[in-house]
Amino acid sequence: MLAVKKIPKVVTSDIEAGIKDNIAKKVEEGGGYFNMTTEDRDLRLNLVRVHTEYLSNLGPQRHFACVDLADISGDVYDVDFFLDGDPGSMTVTETTLHKLNGKPFYTWKQRDDKTWYRMPILNASSDLLGVIEGEDSFEFHYEVTLPKIEESARIWIPVPQSDRFQTVALQSIEAPVEHRILEEKQFGNSILYMELSPEQSGKKMELVYDVVRQEKKPYEEDASPTRYLNPSLLMPVGDRFKILADSIIAQKSSEGSIMQARALYDYVIDNMRYIKAGKYGTGDAVYACDALSGNCTEFHSLFISLARSAGIPSRFAVGAAIPSDRDEGGIDGYHCWAEFYAEGKWWPVDISEANKYTALATYYFGRHPANRIEFSRGRDLKIEPGPRAGTINFLAYPVMEIGKNPAFPKTFFSFYREAKPKTSKNIVNLY
Repeated sequence: MLAVKKIPKVVTSDIEAGIKDNIAKKVEEGGGYFNMTTEDRDLRLNLVRVHTEYLSNLGPQRHFACVDLADISGDVYDVDFFLDGDPGSMTVTETTLHKLNGKPFYTWKQRDDKTWYRMPILNASSDLLGVIEGEDSFEFHYEVTLPKIEESARIWIPVPQSDRFQTVALQSIEAPVEHRILEEKQFGNSILYMELSPEQSGKKMELVYDVVRQEKKPYEEDASPTRYLNPSLLMPVGDRFKILADSIIAQKSSEGSIMQARALYDYVIDNMRYIKAGKYGTGDAVYACDALSGNCTEFHSLFISLARSAGIPSRFAVGAAIPSDRDEGGIDGYHCWAEFYAEGKWWPVDISEANKYTALATYYFGRHPANRIEFSRGRDLKIEPGPRAGTINFLAYPVMEIGKNPAFPKTFFSFYREAKPKTSKNIVNLY
C-alpha cells in the first residue's frame, strides 16, 4: 500500500508569517528596501501592512497574499503575491503590482471552472468617489451673516494662505467695518479680525478667493517634527491613549513608523462611526475614544492622540472639500484632515473620508485630493487680541463674541469651477 503524504494544515497566520519572512529577506538583501522594477522606474519599498482579510490558501502548498508597500517617493502600491510551500517554509513564486495609490491596474475574475484570472482595468478613475487628482482650480466664497448684536462684539475669521500645495488669491472682500489681519505665530495662520457694534446686526460679509490646488502627497519639510508630539487641550497624549496605541500596534512595535501609523489609521476606520450627534465637532479625542463616533474632527483628533502617544508626530488642519461631481453650488460645511511624520516625510491622511469610501482607504493613506482648500492649521491657536475664552480650538467657522458671550454667525461656503474673469482693480490687499 502506497504511503500518502500528509500535507500540513495552513491557516492565515501561516501565510502572513510566510509573506513577512519573504519580504524581510528581500529587504535585507536590498539594502533596507523591498526592490521592484516597473516599466519606467525602480521602486524602493517599505512594508505598510499585510491585508489579513485577503490571505488565502489556494490549494496544497499554494497560497495568496496581498500587501501594501510604500515607495520612497510616497506612492503606495498594493502588491499581489503567490507563494508555494508549507508553514515555516514558503517561497514567493509570483509578484504583481495590483494598485497604485488605491487605483487598480486589474481586477480578479472567476471562470466557470472556479479558476481565477486578471482582468485589466483601463484608465481607472476615482472621480465618482469625490477625488480629483493632479490639480484643481475654482473660485471659493466664504459668506458670513452676523447675528443680532446688542453690545460691542468681535469676530475672527480664517484667511487661507498660499503654500506649496495651494495658490490662493483674495479677489474681493465685502465687510461692514474696517478690518485687520492678525498673524498667529505658532502655526503661521492669518486671521481676519473686526470689532463690531449693534449697527452691524444682520449684516453680511463675503470673501471671494481664486484657488489653484495641487493634490497633496508625502513631502519633506526642513523644520523639526518633534513639537507635533506634544498634547493639545482636546488631544491628550499618553495614559489611556498610550495603552490603546500600544495594543493596536502590538506586534508592529518593532516595525517602521509607517506600519504603525497604518495600524492606527485602520483602527479608527474600523471602529469609529461617522455620526453628527452628541458632542461632535469639537475634536475632543477623549470623547471620540469613548463614543467612537463623530465627524472628521473626532476621527482625526483620535488618530493624532494615538499617533503622538506612539511617538509618531502628527498634526491637524481644516478647510473645505470641493465637490468633484459638479462645477458650482454650496458646500456642506468645513472638513478637516491630518498628517503624520515617517521615513523623513509628512504623510497626508483623511480617515473620515476613508471610512465613508472604503475603496479609497489606500488612496487617503498618503494623499489629499486636489479638490479642497485649507483654511488653517493646528489647534489651541493663540492670537492677540484674542477671545476672552482663551485659545481658539481650531478655526474653520468664525469665532465671535458679543460682550463676554460667544456668538455663532451663520456661515455658508460656495464655489464656482469656471471662475469669472477678474481685473486687477478687484484684487484687495488684506495686508
